[in-house]
Amino acid sequence: MNQYITVINQRTFIALIISFATLFFAYRYNINYNIDLTMISIAIVFPLVFTIRSSFRRREKALEHLSQFRAAIKTVDYFFMTAETLTDEKKQEISIILIEISENTIAHLSKNRDYSTSNLDDAVNKVYLFIAENTEIIPKRLKDKVIRFMNDLHESVENLHAIHAHRTPISLKAYCLIFIYIFPLIYTPTIINRIGLETTIWITYFVVILSEFILISLYNIQDDMEYPFDEKGLDDINLSNFKIDR
Repeated sequence: MNQYITVINQRTFIALIISFATLFFAYRYNINYNIDLTMISIAIVFPLVFTIRSSFRRREKALEHLSQFRAAIKTVDYFFMTAETLTDEKKQEISIILIEISENTIAHLSKNRDYSTSNLDDAVNKVYLFIAENTEIIPKRLKDKVIRFMNDLHESVENLHAIHAHRTPISLKAYCLIFIYIFPLIYTPTIINRIGLETTIWITYFVVILSEFILISLYNIQDDMEYPFDEKGLDDINLSNFKIDR
């Protein structure tokens, strides 16, 4: 049941209160008119569709970069584990470093509005420090392979951080939300005019409230999907699936 109420939050109640209040005063003071709703529909639907598509693309890109991240870090781990010149202690040391990178990456993405990458950068740099400290026992060919896949790892981490730090345009989202709140003020008198005052008022209540609920729910879905790492929305990414030691 919880999966069906995740789209309901404080914004939902604000929108429904505005709808109820508008309906009440429109009937109380006999406010009705007939205007073309095309422009108000475009003002809401267009930015809403745009932001939903943008959030969906962000989620798909995040999945792509997470897959690249895990593939790169696992490959680096395989290279070191199969290196005959490294002792078991050295292999254990680099394995711990790679696990630390994996854990710090997942932790960084899980923290909403926390954009500091200092811990993650320090963990990644430990790989290069390990290579520098053991340059005599690490073959050049192995070193080149590790550097190549570490470049892929760096690229995926930076892309994930960019998705984490930069969201869909804030101004467009604010514009969309404002018009969703304003929608009942314009829509209600028009619906009353078209349905007629003699018609049962509960029909108008149902139409207006349902329309507003759909719009604010779509906005909430977009807002949850926009940040796919906190695992609060139904469509969020399960980050634990991309750990090195899942």
